[in-house]
Amino acid sequence: MTVQARPRESAEERVTPLELFFDLIFVFAITQVTGLIVDKPTWGGLAEGLLVLGVLWWAWAAYAWLTNTINPEEGAVRLAMFGAMGAMLIASLAVPDVFGDDAIVFACAYAVVRIAHLVLYAGADRADRDLLGAVARMTPGTVVSVSLLFVAAALDGKLQVTVWAVALLFDLLGVYVAGGKGWHLAPAHFAERHALIVIIALGESIVALGLGATTDLSAGVIVAALLGLAIAGSLWWAYFDVVAIVAERRLRETSGDAQLRMARDSYSYLHLPMVAGIVLFAVGEKKTLGAVGEPLKLIPAVALCGGVAMYLVAHVLFRLRNVHTFNRHRSLVSVLLLALIPAAVELPALATLTLVAGLCVGLIAYEAIRFAEARDRVRHAT
Repeated sequence: MTVQARPRESAEERVTPLELFFDLIFVFAITQVTGLIVDKPTWGGLAEGLLVLGVLWWAWAAYAWLTNTINPEEGAVRLAMFGAMGAMLIASLAVPDVFGDDAIVFACAYAVVRIAHLVLYAGADRADRDLLGAVARMTPGTVVSVSLLFVAAALDGKLQVTVWAVALLFDLLGVYVAGGKGWHLAPAHFAERHALIVIIALGESIVALGLGATTDLSAGVIVAALLGLAIAGSLWWAYFDVVAIVAERRLRETSGDAQLRMARDSYSYLHLPMVAGIVLFAVGEKKTLGAVGEPLKLIPAVALCGGVAMYLVAHVLFRLRNVHTFNRHRSLVSVLLLALIPAAVELPALATLTLVAGLCVGLIAYEAIRFAEARDRVRHAT
């Protein structure tokens, strides 16, 4: 199968409608992971949810690189993308019982997603030896990771979770060990694709907010819903106001293997804890709306406070990787959020949500005022 390369990047080269359609399946996958943790609010359930999210994220990231290289809208690639979407949908449907009866269903569907990805890359320009070499270096890690999910399907308990963790580790380290040489990158398209997935994750948190507020629409629930929206808005602002702009420009300005490594580290790796943090926030938010006057249990408290902290820590690392400076104020707020967890299991959930919202909104207000001139330069630079 021969596939068409993505055209050389221009100002108009953006994410295609088919890529957005593909991402809708990932929306459902995120919703399923949120539900998995909500239904099993234990340390084990938290670990399982994050492992499933990591595995699904790596599949999505693989396709983000793929469609950054080839044109997904042409010929057989379009049909193959729809096939991968179908397999991803089945994998997402299996998430609620992925460590039980549907383990083998998930493994089979996930294998189709990953194999289709390799087949599409194999159909790329055969004259591009560097790209084919990069795909060859990535393939062993993918095969081992997928195979371990089949092994895990035959196990249960802690051993099953351990094998899942090893499978994810093979995927994450396999690409790092293989290096960045040989891949192709359209920087603006790649940055936009990941920015849109952050929007998708934030949208899922709004869905969780809406689902959690569908029962007794009391004054407390209304206030909690508005506070949840304020937190989600702060998370959006933290990424899109300046960070996304600076990151894309840095990626454009870098070239060669350094650019590929920056894309891998900043987007494929560091966007995972951002998305995971948003998912955990959605879990805590949903639990808060279920009982605004009662204290949160430990895991929902960890999800609410720790999820937002994880998101901000990922931002700190994102900036450190791209511009080599340390963001002290976001680090401080992350520490304060983690320090809030012991109080969160004692205070009414609405009070905890109010404190989290206060920290998030306060952080954004501080940055907007303290760095007003620099922010203006970044946002309006040509």
